[in-house]
Amino acid sequence: MLANPLVSKCLQARDMAYCPYSRFPVGAAILTADGAIITGCNVENASYGLTVCAERTAIQRAVVEGHRRFTAIAVTCDIKDSFVGPCGACRQVLMEFGSDWTVYLTKPDGSYKETSLSELLPLAFSPAHLGKN
Repeated sequence: MLANPLVSKCLQARDMAYCPYSRFPVGAAILTADGAIITGCNVENASYGLTVCAERTAIQRAVVEGHRRFTAIAVTCDIKDSFVGPCGACRQVLMEFGSDWTVYLTKPDGSYKETSLSELLPLAFSPAHLGKN
C-alpha cells in the first residue's frame, strides 16, 4: 500500500471504472472532515451525456452517507506522463462543498502532485454568491 492512503484508494477505485466506450478509467477518493475515505469511479452510459465522472460519483456517495465537509480528494486516470485534473464540471461540483480542498493529481504509478481546488478553479462561482443578489 502507498504511503498516502487517499492516493491508494483512488487507484483502487480507478480499477472499478465502467468505461466500455472511452476506455478511460478514472478513480477518485475523497477525505471527509471526520476522516472517512469515500471512493468513486467513472460510470459511462451509451447515451454519453448521462456518464458520471469519478469525482461526482464519490461526492454523491459521500452525501448519501451523510458527509458534507471535505478536506481532500485524490484523482487518477491511466495517463502516465502527466498529471491530470478533474474536468470543469467536477471542479464546480467540488466547489459546492467549499474551496479549501487539497487535491492530489495522481499518476498510475502512485506519484502525485499536490494542488488545491482554489488553484484549479480560480474566481469560482459558489453558494456564497447566491446570497448577494
